[in-house]
Amino acid sequence: MIGFYILIGAISLISWLVSNKLKSKFKKYSQIQLRNGMSGAEIAEKMLADNGIFDVKVISTPGRLTDHYNPVDKTVNLSEAVFNQRNAASAAVAAHECGHAVQHAQAYSYLKMRSQLVPIVSVTSKFSQWLVIGGIILGATYDSATGSAGIGFYIAITGLIFMGFATLFSFITLPVEYDASNRALAWLKSKNMVSQQELAGATDALKWAARTYLVAALGSLAMLLYWGMQVLGGRD
Repeated sequence: MIGFYILIGAISLISWLVSNKLKSKFKKYSQIQLRNGMSGAEIAEKMLADNGIFDVKVISTPGRLTDHYNPVDKTVNLSEAVFNQRNAASAAVAAHECGHAVQHAQAYSYLKMRSQLVPIVSVTSKFSQWLVIGGIILGATYDSATGSAGIGFYIAITGLIFMGFATLFSFITLPVEYDASNRALAWLKSKNMVSQQELAGATDALKWAARTYLVAALGSLAMLLYWGMQVLGGRD
């Protein structure tokens, strides 16, 4: 179990460092006021209109860095700061979330796959680690000579499969997020919505936002491999 705590500590530390860097980047680029004077909400509404999307609402949601696109009710949810402020960081986030709306409208394959996995992962992620640990406690042994295994082994394997869904979800999320950022930056540039300085700030902010998803995906994979070795590494 010492290895488990070391792994958890390493993942948590990296996640904390990236998250702090992201917050500092957004704070920095929040100081760069847009020359066009548009708020995040106005940026979002224009990007949607420019892409022929008129059935998606742009709304304000409480909190910080709580911005997201909801494909169920077709809403671009912007945190209060992003919704109201008129700076490079707000423009980047607003355009990024609209990038997801464009993906939805164009039936982007990875977004569809992620949406299909949401109800599965919402259930499996609650039980995966408990099943693995429970299976190991019960004795996750497998005799390759006889092909027999104890109940603990099957419980642990079920937990690993559940954990695998979360890992798959994390990696499918990567192209979804990177593509949304690429769409956002391409639109900001092609429509001359931002100056070169503002575009550079928006690009840097979204780059660090994407890294939080990358860290999460690698962390999920590391956990899956760790527990997989605990279960399968002890096979006879």
